Parts: sequence; structure tokens; C-alpha cells
Amino acid sequence: MEKMIFDAHAHYNDIKFDDDRESVLNSLPDKGVFAAVNNGTDYKSSLESIKYAEKYEYIYAAAGIHPETVPEIDITIIDDYIEQIAQLAQHKKVVAIGETGLDYYWDIPKEPQHLLFEKQLQLAASINKPIIIHDREAHADTLGYIKKYCPTGLLHCYSGSVEMLKEIFRYGDMCISLGGVVTYKNARVPVEVAKEVPINKLLLETDAPYLTPVPFRGKRNDSSLIMYTAQRTAEIRGMTLDDVLKYTKENACRFYGVEYK
Repeated sequence: MEKMIFDAHAHYNDIKFDDDRESVLNSLPDKGVFAAVNNGTDYKSSLESIKYAEKYEYIYAAAGIHPETVPEIDITIIDDYIEQIAQLAQHKKVVAIGETGLDYYWDIPKEPQHLLFEKQLQLAASINKPIIIHDREAHADTLGYIKKYCPTGLLHCYSGSVEMLKEIFRYGDMCISLGGVVTYKNARVPVEVAKEVPINKLLLETDAPYLTPVPFRGKRNDSSLIMYTAQRTAEIRGMTLDDVLKYTKENACRFYGVEYK
């Protein structure tokens, strides 16, 4: 099978893969998966992502600190955390800083979230790597940082409006990725976004093991199931499945600096 699936954002270190992680990761290339970027959410998971990338040729890593980890962090030594991520980012298969960003859905103190996010934006710029941004119910503040830093960045599992979509593309080299939500019955805004996003700015992702597309919603997600998200995106845009997979693979390779094969 030709490998056309590029999963721009996954979490194979999640406990949902503890029972069969190796067999799942071994199976994906035979299911059409060309590449997958495994995202860190703290030092430990970033290190795990690198270990997967060393073991599996098609896996790449992102190293970063997620806003949900704020309650576990001693913010007085934040520079030490950032230095740890900077050291991991020197690995040849670390293709981005992330996952980082802002999360206002959970009751997490905002000030340390902002500090962590800004420090990682600065780190990504200083080492010339893209940044993977988590934005959950924090659209205005996220857009503010994009305007300030003009990053090479990916808004993963994009949940903003079409209006915000148009605004973010004015700053830096921004892309968005869509996940299984676009296949859901009540997904009005994601469908509008899938229709309007410029094709050269679109990536596809799983956020595995979460956000599994229909018809497997409620089950564990993995990179092979991007095919269903791609098919729905193709229907929305009036494109062929092959073209959606081709363009999103090309875009992800360019964004992450991965050789297109």
C-alpha cells in the first residue's frame, strides 16, 4: 500500500496504548501511514516521544510542555524546564516544539500558562523549529501571541472560527490541522473551516488516542483512521480522497522539514 497518511499530531505514549503499543506502532506503515509526529506534554513524555522516533523510522517527535501540566510545575524554576526541552529539541528527529499553548476549559491558573507558552514560542524561534499550539477556549489570547511572535506554527485540532482562520494566516507561517471532529454529525464550524482553509495550509491529525472519526467514534484512535477524516474533508471540499491525502502529506512534510517520498 502506498503510504500517503501523515498524522500531524498524536500521543502514542498515552496509557490507552499500554497494552499493545508495540504491535500498533509496528502495524501502521502497512496501513498506509507515511509519518506521525508524537507530541510531548512534559519532559517525560517528550523523552518517550524521542524513544519512539528512534525505534520507528516513520515516527517523529515534538518536545514541549502542555498547559494542563501547570499544576505540577514549580513556576519559579520555569527556565530549568525550558532548558530541558531545549536540550531534547537538539535530537535529529525532534521536528517541533510542542505541544504547548493555552487551555481555558479546565480550571488552570492562566498566568503560568501564558509564561510557559511565551517561553516556548521564544525557544522555537531561537532554534528555528515550528511550534505546535494547543488552543482550547482561548482563541483571543492565542491569536494575540501569534500576532506578537509571527511563528511557524500549527494550531492543532483547530476549533476556532472561519474569521479567526483568516486572521491567523496573516502572521508568520501558520497552518491548521483537522481531526476526527470534522466527521461528527453536529460539526458545523469544523465543516465550515474544512471548506475555507487554503489547501496549502491544511494538515490532518488524529490526536490519538482521542477524537476518533466516525464510524469508529468512541473507540481508540490511531493514525490509520485519518483516512476517514480525509474522506470527509474531500467531500466537503469537492476534492478526491487521493488529492486531500497528497496535499496534506506535502504540507506536513514542508512544515516539519520531513523529506517527501
